Amino acid sequence: MTSDSINLVLLPGDGVGPEIINAANSVLDAVSTRFNLSINTDTLLIGGAAIDAHGVPLRSDDLARCNEADAVLLGAVGGPKWDDPSAKLRPEQGLLQLRRGMGLFANLRPVSTIPALIDRAPIKPHLLAGVDLMVVRELTGGVYFGRPRRTWRERRGRVAVDTLIYREYEVERICRLAFDLAGERRGKVASVDKANVLDTSRLWRSVVSAMAAEFPAVEMEHVLVDSMTMHLINGPARFDVIVTENMFGDILTDEASVLAGSIGLLPSASIGKTRSATDSRRRGVFEPIHGSAPTIAGKGLANTVGTIESLAMLFRISLNKVDVGEAINAAVRATLDSGIRTPDVADEASNVVSTGEFGLEVARRVAEGAMV
Repeated sequence: MTSDSINLVLLPGDGVGPEIINAANSVLDAVSTRFNLSINTDTLLIGGAAIDAHGVPLRSDDLARCNEADAVLLGAVGGPKWDDPSAKLRPEQGLLQLRRGMGLFANLRPVSTIPALIDRAPIKPHLLAGVDLMVVRELTGGVYFGRPRRTWRERRGRVAVDTLIYREYEVERICRLAFDLAGERRGKVASVDKANVLDTSRLWRSVVSAMAAEFPAVEMEHVLVDSMTMHLINGPARFDVIVTENMFGDILTDEASVLAGSIGLLPSASIGKTRSATDSRRRGVFEPIHGSAPTIAGKGLANTVGTIESLAMLFRISLNKVDVGEAINAAVRATLDSGIRTPDVADEASNVVSTGEFGLEVARRVAEGAMV
């Protein structure tokens, strides 16, 4: 096997971010050896750590380095030190800059149950059988980016406004991605909106309905967001690909995390356009969905499965190395099947290990060629 050179940017960030990225680094070392890959990593600051060191949540030079890399692996940002809502600089602004600056318009969050952990979820096990869904969240539009947004004072008190705006092309590109993914999976798309109230959702529904005709092999349904919050709990297995706008996707994916048993188990990918008409790889930022968890930072308690499986997504989507992604996923499953767990998903029979130790156990199984 010939050696390939891969250039990655690592953004540990804040809270548990450095710990989970260190654990992923152990897996990267094992991947490099097993698959004869030359993996170069550049570790940069983002979020609160960047504010403290550089006075901004993400430097323009560091954003440029992210754009030059093959992919980016991110830990988490935020924490109580920088948690003043009135502050001009906030760690989360670094994430928004990263998404905008890299043209990352879609967030992919796979949610599937892990047999070894099915009893750790707060949902009845019979409802979790066969759960394997993908949430496709629009990432650069909607109320998080709309203008105007401001707060002012009137005679009767303070007033605030945020603007929810979507353009047709933004809806079209995210929904086309969802239909394409459904064609590679089980052929079903559920489009989530609030079309009974919002004009933006009525535009969304109109675009999705027109697009469905281009994909006759894909079964499409519209679901109101309030109904989807119920369906995700009492019938999640019937969904394949769920596509929705930015804020709805943010909320629904956190809700869906309970299906797996812990928010620490779920990976995500934020991706943009394919590199060219003949190259299906997409530049992206890959990260667990759990946030910075400042109350457990530095204690070795963080679950690193979401980070390591984000790394598996990175190899699949940005590097087109499906075999590496499958090897990482197999090693994670084999580690969990052996009873090795971080505290959040442990039971009385578990071998409880730290964040770093779990990463080393997965790395060992990658090197040994674990199968599931």
